[in-house]
Amino acid sequence: MEFKAFENKVWLSSPTMHGEEMEYVKEAYDTNWMSTVGKNINEVEKITCEKIGCKYAVALSAGTAALHLAVKAAGVRPGDKVFCSDMTFDATVNPVVYEGGIPVFIDSEYETWNMDPKALERAFEIYPEVKVVVIVHLYGTPCQMNEIKEICDRHNAIIIEDAAEALGATYKGKSCGQFGNYNAISFNGNKIITGSSGGMFLTDDEEMANKVRKWSTQSRENAPWYQHEELGYNYRMSNVIAGVVRGQYKYLDEHIAQKKAIYERYKEGLKDLPLQMNPVDEENTRPNYWLSCILINEEAMCKQVRSEQEYLYVSEKGKSCPHEILDTLFKYNAEGRPIWKPMHMQPIYRNNAFITREGDGRAKTNAYIKGGTLGKDGRPLDVGMDIFQRGLCLPSDNKMTPEQQDMIIEMIRSCFE
Repeated sequence: MEFKAFENKVWLSSPTMHGEEMEYVKEAYDTNWMSTVGKNINEVEKITCEKIGCKYAVALSAGTAALHLAVKAAGVRPGDKVFCSDMTFDATVNPVVYEGGIPVFIDSEYETWNMDPKALERAFEIYPEVKVVVIVHLYGTPCQMNEIKEICDRHNAIIIEDAAEALGATYKGKSCGQFGNYNAISFNGNKIITGSSGGMFLTDDEEMANKVRKWSTQSRENAPWYQHEELGYNYRMSNVIAGVVRGQYKYLDEHIAQKKAIYERYKEGLKDLPLQMNPVDEENTRPNYWLSCILINEEAMCKQVRSEQEYLYVSEKGKSCPHEILDTLFKYNAEGRPIWKPMHMQPIYRNNAFITREGDGRAKTNAYIKGGTLGKDGRPLDVGMDIFQRGLCLPSDNKMTPEQQDMIIEMIRSCFE
């Protein structure tokens, strides 16, 4: 089936600006506070604390900077193993390596696509010495935080919460970004609200908030000259960027509502196809619906293979696969993306330990690849890899019109014909 290409590209998730942001940017310009101090920064830190419910927020240049200083705050030292969510963007994991830590990847679960508490429990049995756990709320959907926190508390482990994709999401009425000891959010250009860049370190620990603020400004000491007694970083947020974030914050709930409407429209329009949407636990969570994703049923997957940088598939009647759908969207000027490739599958981290709910995941993953071996519960032994193979992110831009989304739904449907 042929469709007419969109005249203007339909993006995965692009910035949605409202005009009021410029008032705060102009304020920074007019008052000449163009560096890393100023009213916009102060206000954005205050608003963030109010929105999330944490006591302290430190505005930084990126979510990655916030994660790096969170890892530093957690006391990770060279050679320390750190448990990390496996299916995520590598910005979650790289800061562990910045400090010399060794990531140990914890498999995902189908219920949330996030860290599997059962795999985390097994990881502590294998590596009882681990004292830091980095979790991610994937695509704006909260982890099972009660289970994860109970496990971490029992093992006296610090939680670092990567809530970069989950600003505005809640778990059991509590906002993402306040579950861990040290947490991070992002204002990157594709996030639910944006500053074009920027991020925030979050904590209830006043002493550590002050340390992070100091580290982020090159660790300058309180002296009449430039005095440095420990390693510092140029990580503070610009007052100009803070102006954009300040203007965006009032639209956070509106953006979440728009993203939810997109998710629900996909769910309804694709309900009779052999696929499922990314999971939402409506009883316990309120996601921010940052990205709408689908997971194609195993029996409806056409033949698909991937190398490190290329892919190949064979179209089959009644079946499809992520790249067939993504190629179709691209052909008609719409942007989708593959699911995050799990960290244990990345060349840079391929030799790191990987733990599933049945233990050491490396041998089990190899068995699954070679023979399709399933775990004791009938699930694939490597859940993250399975979701990566069968899943994709759909265009989720909140400026997409219902008519454009309806057309995208028809394009997806055509791939199964």
